Amino acid sequence: MPESGGGGVREVKSAARTVELLELLSARGDRPARLQELADELGVPRSSMYALLQTLISRGWVRTDTTGSLYGIGIRALLTGTGYLDSDPRVRLVRPCLDEASDALGETIHLGRLDGADVAYLATRESHEYLRTISRVGRRLPAHACALGKALLAERPDGLLPEEPYRALTSRTHTTRASLAADLAEVRARGHSVDREEGVPGIVGFGFALRYDAPAQDAVSCSVPVARLTPEHEERIVAVMREIRAKIEATAPAAGGAVHWR
Repeated sequence: MPESGGGGVREVKSAARTVELLELLSARGDRPARLQELADELGVPRSSMYALLQTLISRGWVRTDTTGSLYGIGIRALLTGTGYLDSDPRVRLVRPCLDEASDALGETIHLGRLDGADVAYLATRESHEYLRTISRVGRRLPAHACALGKALLAERPDGLLPEEPYRALTSRTHTTRASLAADLAEVRARGHSVDREEGVPGIVGFGFALRYDAPAQDAVSCSVPVARLTPEHEERIVAVMREIRAKIEATAPAAGGAVHWR
């Protein structure tokens, strides 16, 4: 069995397989899977996959349809994810500030956290004028293709950028390290990132890293439809989001008494 990075402790194969199955079901969203699909995808015997599924169904981590032939992620995954958000002091700190930014700008506001080469959305305040949901809590986007991610990648040396190839979400997405590195240099000089339809067509995002950790792990952003973005509105967004970032960083608890998660 492969070793983990934690002091040579060997990975528990059954635990790893369980996590891989839950991640696979989660990634499928509203597309339920059949037993053989899951067995083939994870490279395990059909009988072993069936036993694992039945165990997880009994505990609420996986659900099945009335025929017992289709499988999807279960409600326990939601409850555990909610527990993660409720237990995180950074999320609790930032939520009121997201409300404040939303009230001031009338646009969609996000809190995201870097997770490998992706950004996970931890909180969202949707615009009342633009109801098309572009990001939801728990969604992941490639860091190179969104304002949140670029704000956080700019806090790191270019040598730590994700490996190529970069997935293109739109015709404007950075697909090479060279073009991304050039953009991140502008982010560092400007103090915030700008995503002009790189992740979602018709949407511009402005991202601001929260530097209460070093390097920053969290960022906030404001997303606005291109059709409603004027130079004056952009200036207002940047000014408000800078104030919000400063307020969050000023009120963040000192790191001394905090748990340092890795």
